[in-house]
Amino acid sequence: MSDLKHTPLYAEHVALGAKLVPFAGYEMPVQYPTGIRAEHQAVRTAAGLFDVSHMGEFLVTGPDALAFVSFVTTNDPAKLAEGQAQYSVFCHEHGGVVDDLIVYRLGDQRFRLVVNAANLEKDWSHLGALAPRFDVRLEDESDSIGLIALQGPKAQEILAPLCSEDLDPVGFYEFTSGTVGGVPGVISRTGYTGEDGFELYVPAERTAGLWRELLAVGSPAGLVPAGLGSRDSLRLEMGYALYGNDLDDGTSPLEAGLAWLVKLDKGEFVGRTALQAQKDAGVTRRLRGFRLAERGFPRPGHEVVIAGETAGTVRSGTVSPSLDAGIGTAYLPADAGFGDEIGIRIRGREHPATVERMPFYHDGSVRK
Repeated sequence: MSDLKHTPLYAEHVALGAKLVPFAGYEMPVQYPTGIRAEHQAVRTAAGLFDVSHMGEFLVTGPDALAFVSFVTTNDPAKLAEGQAQYSVFCHEHGGVVDDLIVYRLGDQRFRLVVNAANLEKDWSHLGALAPRFDVRLEDESDSIGLIALQGPKAQEILAPLCSEDLDPVGFYEFTSGTVGGVPGVISRTGYTGEDGFELYVPAERTAGLWRELLAVGSPAGLVPAGLGSRDSLRLEMGYALYGNDLDDGTSPLEAGLAWLVKLDKGEFVGRTALQAQKDAGVTRRLRGFRLAERGFPRPGHEVVIAGETAGTVRSGTVSPSLDAGIGTAYLPADAGFGDEIGIRIRGREHPATVERMPFYHDGSVRK
């Protein structure tokens, strides 16, 4: 794995005995010695600490920054005040999803776009081809920023003593600037787990020290380091999409259950014509959740069977640690309803399952 990149926290993962795997061009921790299930439950009941420094960060500045971000994303960044963030997607002209991302409004003419690591080069090329139409400057900040996610119902309790800012006024999908453990950065109340929590954008060279301090301060409250394995099971319990599984260049946000991100009335944006046409005609398939009726481990690529016929494949799948059941997602015919019975073919045997509304898990602290 010598050709893989390392985040600023690589040495910390090695010291903690993490199992490292290739992910999005990086060598990343999939789990620590405690195991995925224990990490998952720690996030649901106390807190977990994730290295997400592999994510990409693009800075957009200039007189046309708002107009540019509005043109390249489907959501409406004009609705953001400074200090607010927004989930959105980039689309191709044909309506397929280039990537999903978070848009941060840093100022009147300053935005940060946080993108998936696996799509960083594709996203940069996509934006670079569109930028000449606008008076903007693009800067790839990815290598200079470290990103730590502190997630769980005890996240604020753990973070507050180290933080220069009062966290109470910071709402969900809002952020502030300040210091954590003396390290300057952006403190964002966002995450990918369904729990309350914060994502900390800090200088890359200060990330390891902050990681160690957070673990030292938070361990008495139950904080544990958590890897990609628990991050995946946590997000799937919430029905959060994963690019490359639930979203890709050939799926539209309307098909993926993300119509709420598509603001067709805001003005022109990349993919608007195709998405308007798809909305008018009606989608023929939708991303749906399912739950197995018996024990089984659904994995991406397993066949989905409806009335004896193969109707698609599992996009995301796992055994939910919170629900002790196999859950997953698949694109199903648009007329497939909640409660319908389907089959998931696992190791040659068809396992009965039921189409279920997402999220699967309803008790996350982010909802409270």
